[in-house]
Amino acid sequence: MNPDKKYIIDELFERVDNSPFVLVVDYTGMTVPEFDELRTRLSENGSECHVAKNSYMRKALENANLPDISDQLLGQTAFVTGESDVCGAAKTLKNFVKEFNRPEVKTGILDGDVLEPAQITALADLPSREVLLGQLLAVINAPATQLARVLNEPATSLARVIQAKHSED
Repeated sequence: MNPDKKYIIDELFERVDNSPFVLVVDYTGMTVPEFDELRTRLSENGSECHVAKNSYMRKALENANLPDISDQLLGQTAFVTGESDVCGAAKTLKNFVKEFNRPEVKTGILDGDVLEPAQITALADLPSREVLLGQLLAVINAPATQLARVLNEPATSLARVIQAKHSED
């Protein structure tokens, strides 16, 4: 194998292996400024968009033991990877497509499963990771809050009765 080709495949492997997700988009028809804008927006939530030869990415995905999405690696494809929040990347892509009508989201891989474009759109509609963590924390704290309220209720009721009795006198 050509050493340059091996270097590129190893670099792609490193990206997909360190990312919990890979989103594949067809960037046909996008201008350079639009592509730069997409990269800028993706970088705001810790994601990156890279263009690579489909054959190189196919080999990198194979080396990473990720599912075969060869049928989607046709034409001008770019790959979105990130370190944590797939919802943020999906939301950025959805908003970008809404604004510029490009790129076309083709498929994705999340935790080893292949995603359809509709599933990626559904991920985009989820609240951000921080909002979900806040909601989870509220659910976890709810029983403790209710218990504290129940435990305080007899003392509060007694205080109200004493106050009422004191007001009568």
